[in-house]
Amino acid sequence: MDPSTAEASGAEVFSSSADRTVRGTGPTAHSQATSAADTQTPLAVALDSWGTSAHGMLVYSTFSGAEGPLSVAIAWGDGTTDTVTADAAEPLVSKHPYTEVGQYTITVTVTDPTTNTQAVNKVTVKTLGSDFTPHAPLRLLDTRNGTGQAMGKVPAYGSTSVKITGNGTIPDAVTAVVLNLTVTNTTGSGHIIAAGSGRPTPETSSINYGPGETVPNLVIMPVGSDGRVNLHNVGWESVDLIADVTGYFTAAASSGYASLPPTRFVDTREGRGTAKGQVAGQTAFGVQIAGVGGVPKGATAVSLNVTVTNPREAGHLTVYPSGQAAPTASNLNFTAGQTVANSVIVPVGPDGRIMVRNGAWQPTDVVIDVNGYYTPASQAAYVPSWWGPARMVDTRQTGSPLAARDYMHLLDAPNIEAHVLNATVTNTTGAGFLSVAPDPNSREQYENGTATRPTRPVASNLNWTAGKTAANLVQASPADNGMVAFWNQGWENVDLIIDYFGYYGTN
Repeated sequence: MDPSTAEASGAEVFSSSADRTVRGTGPTAHSQATSAADTQTPLAVALDSWGTSAHGMLVYSTFSGAEGPLSVAIAWGDGTTDTVTADAAEPLVSKHPYTEVGQYTITVTVTDPTTNTQAVNKVTVKTLGSDFTPHAPLRLLDTRNGTGQAMGKVPAYGSTSVKITGNGTIPDAVTAVVLNLTVTNTTGSGHIIAAGSGRPTPETSSINYGPGETVPNLVIMPVGSDGRVNLHNVGWESVDLIADVTGYFTAAASSGYASLPPTRFVDTREGRGTAKGQVAGQTAFGVQIAGVGGVPKGATAVSLNVTVTNPREAGHLTVYPSGQAAPTASNLNFTAGQTVANSVIVPVGPDGRIMVRNGAWQPTDVVIDVNGYYTPASQAAYVPSWWGPARMVDTRQTGSPLAARDYMHLLDAPNIEAHVLNATVTNTTGAGFLSVAPDPNSREQYENGTATRPTRPVASNLNWTAGKTAANLVQASPADNGMVAFWNQGWENVDLIIDYFGYYGTN
């Protein structure tokens, strides 16, 4: 891949042209700037560089002013240097994995042994991957009371934006943000599209809603150059929107991600992880996260799927780090008798615990499945999709719904810690739930007919009832061969829509 091909694919290319070369006469000679007064074409090197993975970087060196073999030293800016012999007539392609995400200055030193001349050029680069920094839940937008914008609903087919940077402890250099979005006071049906400011509006959805519903969903969105995320109301009626932040990503070493097989930490129906019995209204209980069930001590945040079931009245659930008062932010909204799930990424308190508060006045059951965690020692960094959110699957268009009690295999992407997706189920004729789990089969096994049916998972990612469209963020961990299985755990066929946001990668 050359620089033009990299740009066409959407990669950010960092360049330093040949006229920025500094040269000298010999490896240890005093360097001087290239001058137009030189009587011959001076030895020079042009640099183009772009990220190849979360931590990986490629530098494309093009030489001029030489004919024979060259000695080239690439100092990657992290204390490591590669020395190779290159053909002056051919570009040199060099790759390097950084241990930590961040910004680095690559220095390329070229020596022509024939003329005893040396050329040096530098380019400053930034890794594709970003690390996560937890943030105490903070409300950034509430159109009902004027938080973050003038009070008033978002009009039909209108939009608003959320200012991310400068709020709380969120810095300017943010690449992506974790937001819990909630749509409420709806009088019609529609959906909400989230996108980084300054980017085209994608043909995806983040929340689907119907009249009279209050619906939350978690999103991980790129942040525009103005520090904002745009929210588009694709519906014929106005709606209120709420946005709560729980963390952000930057290209600076912080916390990486590590996935876990979906693990049930809490089920109040059977007394797992807490006392048996429904959580009383207006009360909270603590859950030990760090040091339990594969989550190490020192975890800064945890990725959960939280489900409310058997609620006796409408209300909301708030998940927050221990050691602080319950915030005004909500993670999950429900009505009486409803079973509803939502993804949650929440900081872990200093004692390794999180708190779960039932904001209703009546009791409800709570189920919590852990699917990953963030620690400074974890290496997987987040890489947003180059083109922004993109629709990957829509069974409505193929005419092949996901069959009852069956699964669909997707992705085939090895060396990925987890994929970040939004899963939507629609055209439902009964109740059910969606499970997303690693698939031990390879694509080759499916193609040659040797694949075996995976073990049916237990944890749920998305719950639905007849006639409802439901969506949820999924941080899907693949098997070693890269495959992920999406299970319809209901007794009727459903249509499945999957929108791709990005991935966590380690190399």
